[in-house]
Amino acid sequence: MLEKFERYPLTFGPTHIEKLERLSAHLGGKVELYAKREDCNSGLAFGGNKLRKLEYIVPDAIASGADTLVSIGGVQSNHTRMVAATAAKIGFKCRLVQESWVPHEDAVYDRVGNILLSRVMGADVQLVDEGFDIGIRKSWEDALQDVKDKGGKPYPIPAGASVHKYGGLGYVAFAEEVRAQEEELGFKFDYIVVCTVTGSTHAGMLVGFAADGRARNVIGIDASGTPDQTRAQVLEIARRTAGLVELGREIGDEDLVLVEDYAYPAYGVPSQETKDAIRLCARLEGMMTDPVYEGKSMQGMIDLVKKGYFPEGSRVLYAHLGGVPAINGYSYAFRNG
Repeated sequence: MLEKFERYPLTFGPTHIEKLERLSAHLGGKVELYAKREDCNSGLAFGGNKLRKLEYIVPDAIASGADTLVSIGGVQSNHTRMVAATAAKIGFKCRLVQESWVPHEDAVYDRVGNILLSRVMGADVQLVDEGFDIGIRKSWEDALQDVKDKGGKPYPIPAGASVHKYGGLGYVAFAEEVRAQEEELGFKFDYIVVCTVTGSTHAGMLVGFAADGRARNVIGIDASGTPDQTRAQVLEIARRTAGLVELGREIGDEDLVLVEDYAYPAYGVPSQETKDAIRLCARLEGMMTDPVYEGKSMQGMIDLVKKGYFPEGSRVLYAHLGGVPAINGYSYAFRNG
């Protein structure tokens, strides 16, 4: 589906799928849990899901004649870290707007983790005191204009690269990669669990797995706390992406599965249950997840297994999207482990 699209390689290649033996056994052994390690997908600043998206965006950025990547996220945004790394890799400047999306007041929150890495990689980081929203932000538009006013040539990359015209392509590629790995494994996954916020990761998967009738097997775990907006954005991106890759069928509202039960108490703020899920996964599998995204999708998957959401014998693939550097901004919450 992606042959006609140019790709700039930023990742190592297919990401490893590992069986989570101990976590599966701990949860009763009736469901087999696996993880696809998108968190280990590159040597660029700890990698993560955003790089799959950027691989299809970078050729357009280069062709545009731009010299500066301009993007936006929260203070501990994984996406902006990956934009900073990509800019360094391709020889571009980088301008990042970091908004106060998370009502979190750890003393070192704006000095460690993702934002620290972005600064080390040379990004021009601007802190803006504005609340969470997955839509297009004025602060980002202002940053684009400022780069122009100073003689630069900006290339706009929206939050999460999600509403970019090519934002969904990377996770169509993910689905195709999973299908190839399933051939090697000798079985197909019954469900794929993914964290959903700005939407293009889920949307790309939805389109990619729709190609073999598994769109509704992609189980999105909302971590935005604004599920209506997220649902609408996932569908918009999925429909645009389906057209781009010539899927050959419409994406309907019924194709999207979004579980809304685990985003509390707010975007980027981990509940006690999220922290417990982070600890459980770390202590059983040595696999770290973060308080903003993967901790909440891990919490969701664990709880769904306990509730019998997945039929006995199901093989469930957890998409580990990365983001672990953000845990450094929550050092007080995890001060005793």
